Amino acid sequence: MRFETLVTEVGDALKAQNRMIVTAESCTGGMIAEALTSIAGSTAWFDRAYITYSYESKKEMLGISETTIQKKGAVSQECVEEMALAALQQSHATVSVSCSGIAGPGGGTPDKPVGTVWIAWAMQGHEAVESQRFVFDGDRQSVREQTTEAALMGVMQLLKS
Repeated sequence: MRFETLVTEVGDALKAQNRMIVTAESCTGGMIAEALTSIAGSTAWFDRAYITYSYESKKEMLGISETTIQKKGAVSQECVEEMALAALQQSHATVSVSCSGIAGPGGGTPDKPVGTVWIAWAMQGHEAVESQRFVFDGDRQSVREQTTEAALMGVMQLLKS
């Protein structure tokens, strides 16, 4: 597994802090959750995953506002921050990571080219949601893998803060 070392570090940190994680994923289609659950013992620190690929699923499963989707789009800072907070609120987790992006090969625009991904991280007891915009190179699979890696690295940074 490509992410085994990173996932082991994330799992160890979550377990040491007595925390559980939830994911809310769009462009990765569950790849972050798959990576997190690929190692034995993840039941101690992985709660659940929301795979909200469509606009409707973002609204129905996570309560993302119609206004956010209409005015900012699904691939936006506002959307992923709402996703991260909603996933925390609707789970037993204390840490969340969310992502939404354009994995390609189509769907890009001048403002949001293929490879554009927003990732957000939230943690109970932490003042604010953290989010970051990325523009990854490569094909669809590569963009999804880079998103997963960046998401997991962000979780580690959050747990160290």
